[in-house]
Amino acid sequence: MNGTLYLMPVTLGDNPPEEVIPNYVLNFVNRIDHYAVEDLRTARRYLKKAGLGKSLDDLHFYLLNEHSRPEEVSEILAVLNSGADLVLMSEAGVPAVADPGSDLVSLAHENRIRVVPLAGPSSIMLALMASGMNGQDFRFHGYLPVKRPQRINTVKKLENRVRESGSTQIFMETPYRNMGLFEDIVKTCRDDTRLCVAADITLPGEFIKTMYIRDWRKEAPAIHKRPTVFLIGTL
Repeated sequence: MNGTLYLMPVTLGDNPPEEVIPNYVLNFVNRIDHYAVEDLRTARRYLKKAGLGKSLDDLHFYLLNEHSRPEEVSEILAVLNSGADLVLMSEAGVPAVADPGSDLVSLAHENRIRVVPLAGPSSIMLALMASGMNGQDFRFHGYLPVKRPQRINTVKKLENRVRESGSTQIFMETPYRNMGLFEDIVKTCRDDTRLCVAADITLPGEFIKTMYIRDWRKEAPAIHKRPTVFLIGTL
């Protein structure tokens, strides 16, 4: 029998896990001994905060990040093929969405391994819920191009999609580049396009606001180095 791959969400920031993670998910930390994680240090710290009752030395950790080679992902798959259950964790929020863990999930399905998603916070979905924009037709684009000319061109294309279909367009940026992206959006988009800026979701300093571009030009948000999701759409 193969093991089961559990997709376990974590907090979006440094708040207590019990504030946003269901109890049944927190209980998994004392049931599973194998973890695929993006960073060993942060994973170990999170598991202790989540109520780990056993020694960290009794657990088995496997690195899975953007630098992982295909053979390393296959080695993690071998753990599941051996019959052991394994948890996939992201650095923040849900795993396998805008996250390198999706490669492991894909391999698991190819090998007929059971995949179980566990409930927890998704910054993308929480931002969409709170934006007031179209929640029936939307698309998530991940990170936009870093170079400014390509980024501006992408923003224009996304706004055109909003105009043509009414579909909400969702994207994000590395926190220290948030203000550069924000400035490009408000300089590029039309006055009556709506922009939602959702920062530090579920954290004490949470900021979520949707306004027209013409109004954002008068009120820049303080989002430098704060995890932020951007959404553009219409009424």
